[in-house]
Amino acid sequence: MALRAKKTQPSKVEAIGELATKIAASTDFVFAEYRGMTVEQITSLRKQLRAKNAEFHVVKNNFARIAFEQASYPQVAGMLVGPTAVAFAKADSNEVAKIIAEFAKENPVKLKGGLVEKDFLDAAAMDAYAKLPGKNTLIAMLMSVMRAPVQNLVYTLKAVEEQKAEQGGAPAKAEAAPVAEAPAAEAAPAAAPEASAEPQA
Repeated sequence: MALRAKKTQPSKVEAIGELATKIAASTDFVFAEYRGMTVEQITSLRKQLRAKNAEFHVVKNNFARIAFEQASYPQVAGMLVGPTAVAFAKADSNEVAKIIAEFAKENPVKLKGGLVEKDFLDAAAMDAYAKLPGKNTLIAMLMSVMRAPVQNLVYTLKAVEEQKAEQGGAPAKAEAAPVAEAPAAEAAPAAAPEASAEPQA
């Protein structure tokens, strides 16, 4: 008896296709366990992540595994165990991880790991990643460090300019002094014979 090929259900194909679309539109992915979260808590977290241009979706592990593997992300199987939700980040995934880590302090959600610039991060690495300064903060810090030497140079040049302006005519006056003293120096020898002539009289 010939075995009939197992057909993939249309709903499964559609679900995997939707995940594939979200994966293609995102740069990084943060995986979380949402066991015990209420609908209200998930909605609240979604709202916070949406402000950072990220979407938070509960996924079926098997569908997600297929979609990520099709997109050449092979290291996801270990994160797709138990209740799983994925934050699809289109910008700074560090901020996304921060929000989830902060939300986890008072709600039953836990970081499982993530994919950052196609690099796999386990739960511990993702937790450490969430504690790093965000991209905007790092840029501000870098600009502050770069701006300081430039500002110092500007202030120094300005001080030199002001000093030159205050000393405007001083060099010219200094040169004029020797010219005034020259006649007196020449007259001194002429007076000497008169003084020596008086004793001869």
